[in-house]
Amino acid sequence: MSDQLRPRASLRTAVVWEVLKDALDRQVKAAGRDALDVLDTGGGTGNFAVPAARLGHRVTVVDPSPNALFALERRAAEAGVADRVRGVQGDILGLFDVVERGGFDAVLCHGVLEYVDDPAEGVRNAVAALRPSGALSLLAAGLGGAVLARALAGHFTEARQALTDPAGRWGEGDPVPRRFTAEQLTELVSGTGLEVGAVHGVRVFADLVPGVLVDTEPGAMDALLKLEAAVAELPAFHSVATQLHVLGEKRP
Repeated sequence: MSDQLRPRASLRTAVVWEVLKDALDRQVKAAGRDALDVLDTGGGTGNFAVPAARLGHRVTVVDPSPNALFALERRAAEAGVADRVRGVQGDILGLFDVVERGGFDAVLCHGVLEYVDDPAEGVRNAVAALRPSGALSLLAAGLGGAVLARALAGHFTEARQALTDPAGRWGEGDPVPRRFTAEQLTELVSGTGLEVGAVHGVRVFADLVPGVLVDTEPGAMDALLKLEAAVAELPAFHSVATQLHVLGEKRP
């Protein structure tokens, strides 16, 4: 596992990073170039952008927050990849005001669709930024994970509300504007003409296990990571994952 995934953060990023890294490796072979052009929409402080730059790729991060972009610049400099990471202020619905259409080998859209007015338009823009052969990495909040979490916390009315609400929200105090099922996300991706390569459940157990257990029990972290990896691709667990990851690939 890459060194950027230590220790607690690995529970949130390990599955996605491994899938993404494999996709980037395939793009390298397909493009015949060692360095790819990667676009990270909503990339914030560089959780994925900096590791991708460490692999030698050129990464453009588009994010609406100036503070996040400042932190990204500092993080990239500390990692020695400042020359391969560029931050631009903007958002996915106005994407082509700040980046070129069809200019990227891979596009990351992580934690973005929950917050935009039109998720379908967001996905269409992400796909339009791809070159004729490219990959889209899509990560969004899962509906089932929120329902399960509220129920286990004893908030049964909120759990039912999330289950029946069109946006998957459990109430007015819910900080997440929208959640998705695996079927909804795959339909958004396939609706653009991309081929859905893989669907993964992310943080199936990680958000339910007491932190003190993971932090203090010898070997618990590695065992939980292996469990998360083992269930990530199993459709039965997608319905209870905190997040869902869909990989779409554009065929020339």
